Amino acid sequence: MSIDLATYKTNKSGKKDYKIITKSFRLSKKLSDKKKEVFYRELGMLLKSGVDFKKSLEILGNQSNNKFEKEIILQIKEKVVEGKSIYESMRESNQFSAYEFYSIQIGEETRKLEEVLGELQKYFNQKIQMKRQIISVMTYPTIVMLVTILVLYFMLNKVVPMFSSVFKQFGSELPKSTQIIIKISNHSGIIFSIIMGIIISMIFLHVLLKETHRYRFFTSNIVLKIPYFGNLVRKIYISRFCQAMNLLITSKTTLINSLALTSKMISFYPIEVAIYQIKEDITKGASLNESLKKHAVFENKMVSMVKVAEQINQLETMFERLTEQYNEEINYQTKMIGVILEPLIIIVIGAIVGVIMVSMYAPMFDLSKIIN
Repeated sequence: MSIDLATYKTNKSGKKDYKIITKSFRLSKKLSDKKKEVFYRELGMLLKSGVDFKKSLEILGNQSNNKFEKEIILQIKEKVVEGKSIYESMRESNQFSAYEFYSIQIGEETRKLEEVLGELQKYFNQKIQMKRQIISVMTYPTIVMLVTILVLYFMLNKVVPMFSSVFKQFGSELPKSTQIIIKISNHSGIIFSIIMGIIISMIFLHVLLKETHRYRFFTSNIVLKIPYFGNLVRKIYISRFCQAMNLLITSKTTLINSLALTSKMISFYPIEVAIYQIKEDITKGASLNESLKKHAVFENKMVSMVKVAEQINQLETMFERLTEQYNEEINYQTKMIGVILEPLIIIVIGAIVGVIMVSMYAPMFDLSKIIN
């Protein structure tokens, strides 16, 4: 999107000379996880085939159908041609996280760039699969809940008032449950407005406070305490922690640097804080497993396996196995969420609709007995 601004200045003859100044404003875009996954996979394949890095970027840029992606890839290529390192070129594009370009830097320095690209591709592939699975599991419950809200709104605004007008004609005393439903119906507009106001306020506060430490500490603790779901969230981030540590240690990065880079990749407050304290403990001479044990966010199973790995000097292998194990558990638990939620939602919907209908029809039956 561009905006033309007209400015002018007075010349010697007293006339105004107009000058058009064009300023371009571009909406900030980001490469999607899918595009990054494809980028790392195809770049790794080209490098393994013996194609040099500059030529590989040129091939990827020319074959891309997405104009934005093509520009980014060719910009990186131009900077590499100018003499900059690969990781510096990626960092200056503002499209890659610190975890990504520092991993690339390690790959350059250790001459294991192909392996690093493979691990990055694997990381984004797993992230995409996990996101898709969660979306597929949550789609049905979300749709059902929206339909339930619409049905509930319709019943309170259309159906209940019809019954209410009938009851007024007879003037008999109504059951307590019927009185409550009618009162809710009479104030349904205000109730729904208040609920919407609360939701909008919560979203606004989240956007405003999401970077503050107290808010992140508070919300993360609440999430972890949610039955079943909290445990799933913790395993997702532990899986990412293990995968990042596996990649970095395999690339012969020191343990302290591996932890520092991993903290930049994981945006989960309890693990970020834990990593900061773990680095301090290791600097003072503590082992990794002893440091991990101090933080409740890490499971005892993981700590025990890390302890064994440290004893046999196989940390990278153990982190790889832990990643696989946690991914399997995450897949299973995600599927179970769908299995549990679907009947639970049906029960809740049935209960809500049932209470309203019984409350409305019960007085009708009473009235029919009086008439008879």
